[in-house]
Amino acid sequence: MKHQPLENVQRWMQAVITHPAGVDAGLAAPATQSHLELPPDDVEQIIEPSRRQSSVERLSVYANAYYTRLIECLEAEFPVFHQTVGDDTFAEFAVDYLRRYPSQSYTLSQLGDNFVRYLNETKPTPSDSANWPEFLIDLARLERTVSEVFDGPGIETKPPLRSEDLLAIDPDLWPQARLTTVACLRLLSLQFPLNDYYTAMRSDNDAAPPQMKNSWLAITRRDYIVRRYPLSHAQFTLLDELQRGQTVGQAIAAAAAVYAGELEQLAADLQDWFRIWAAAPMFEKVANGLAANH
Repeated sequence: MKHQPLENVQRWMQAVITHPAGVDAGLAAPATQSHLELPPDDVEQIIEPSRRQSSVERLSVYANAYYTRLIECLEAEFPVFHQTVGDDTFAEFAVDYLRRYPSQSYTLSQLGDNFVRYLNETKPTPSDSANWPEFLIDLARLERTVSEVFDGPGIETKPPLRSEDLLAIDPDLWPQARLTTVACLRLLSLQFPLNDYYTAMRSDNDAAPPQMKNSWLAITRRDYIVRRYPLSHAQFTLLDELQRGQTVGQAIAAAAAVYAGELEQLAADLQDWFRIWAAAPMFEKVANGLAANH
């Protein structure tokens, strides 16, 4: 075989060792052949065999190391999921996931992008007692969201909206105000109360998976630390409406519709909620310049 450009050889080798179906399939794949038109039986023209290993076996060493590293990355991104299902089951999930959704990015931070989708696509047919798959999907959603908030844009270099800024808004204009939430805020509506379970498992404490019960979480980041805030249904509804661009008045009306207490108490609760959320912080600015200095 005539001399080949180094770039072509490198891309050929990458295509072989990263092929989700293994080295043999990688050698014959059209994508691999697009870099070097090399029949699989002629692989020795590129990769010389050693005294103990064939050319394919030598390539397999790199392929196995590549997938081992990817599985380690998934374990690091989904540590509680990993603890919950155990080493062997997690490895089965990870290998099948990587076959269905091979890594396509230069950064491993995107490796788990489709893991929740994969779990949804492959979950067993529902049965009367089959809420375990739904629990694992919720858990994976939580852990993927934590990763996205950690790696994504934050507010460390931006002045957030403070409680005093909210208090400075004219009460008559307050219902028409629109609060812009910070870029790192994520809201989760879950089928299981996962916050305490997640905390316990992250602290290396054994915890029993909780029974199915709706729960809501706000996840944000402050000083490069991801923080989780349990929410009531009304709190979640209010924040969700604000994040969607609704006015404060519209968001409060939606929250009132699912508020669990006496409506007379709602006004006092709202003050506490906004104080806590501003301290988190969850808001970046108020539209139309209604807040001082924003």
